[in-house]
Amino acid sequence: MKQVLIERYGTPWEVARCAEMADVGAPAADEVVFDVLAFPINPADMWFCRGSYRLKPPLPATPGAECVGRVTAVGGAVSHVKPGDLVINLQRENWAQRRKVKGDDAIPLPAGIDLRQAAMVRINPPTAQLMLSDFVDLAPGDWVIQNVANSAVGRLLIVLAKQRGLRTVNIVRRAELAGELKALGADIVVVDGDDLAQRVAQATGDARITLGIEAIGGAATGRLVDCVATDGTAVHYGSMSGEDPKVTRNNFIYRGVRLTGFMLGRFLARRSAEQIRTIYADLAKQVMAGTLSAPVDTVYPIENIKDALAHADKGGRNGKILVSPNGAI
Repeated sequence: MKQVLIERYGTPWEVARCAEMADVGAPAADEVVFDVLAFPINPADMWFCRGSYRLKPPLPATPGAECVGRVTAVGGAVSHVKPGDLVINLQRENWAQRRKVKGDDAIPLPAGIDLRQAAMVRINPPTAQLMLSDFVDLAPGDWVIQNVANSAVGRLLIVLAKQRGLRTVNIVRRAELAGELKALGADIVVVDGDDLAQRVAQATGDARITLGIEAIGGAATGRLVDCVATDGTAVHYGSMSGEDPKVTRNNFIYRGVRLTGFMLGRFLARRSAEQIRTIYADLAKQVMAGTLSAPVDTVYPIENIKDALAHADKGGRNGKILVSPNGAI
């Protein structure tokens, strides 16, 4: 079977290669085997290849935070999926033609779901959903502010917030993004800058914003925190700048703003296997209904992983780069 390996850290399309590996074999009693139908190339996967991600396993290693697959075999103790079912996998190392995982890590998806969208269900949709639910008790009409609003998570958050009757302030770097974000349901779109807090206050009529969601780090964190109300919460879930958050102590001492962090695995670990399946079943229904989706630019075969990685690193794409290891899409 074919599997992507990196044997050193560096430029992703230089260090990754498609290798021929031994098949995963038959499942044990508590295991599931599935063919990988598609996987996306995410920023975290690129950082993994570069050696700048939080996880640095012994090399050679296989990247891949998410995928969609079709079950080919299950162990005798597994009852929630069967051969032929579509699944996503909660574990990593998914850049391969076939995977064998523990049964609880294989999460069923409904038959007929679009495979391209299913490949992207594992990380970004629950990230947006849980950040809206697990930090602040929000009621319809409440305000949420986020930066990187045009990212995959940002766009999903706009849609999920709108469904709950929440109002969103969305920070971007380019004013021309306002139209497409408002079409998704964004209430306010503002361009980042030094006077951000003043412009947000004016646009919202000095509304109390109790939740801020942030993925840049550095001074951008501080600008977003300045927009959050006294005793509010700011959630840091990524660092596109590569810098640690920079927030003035006044926000903590005098205003009591809470700065905390989010990592999907940590928040899913607080839930039972059944609760996790319920989360993904709800998200999959929304994907099936067309209310949650993400654009796809190009699909590559696994043999062309170097080209796929180089493409994923380019600006100006019209969506995610996907890889189809078994030619399913």
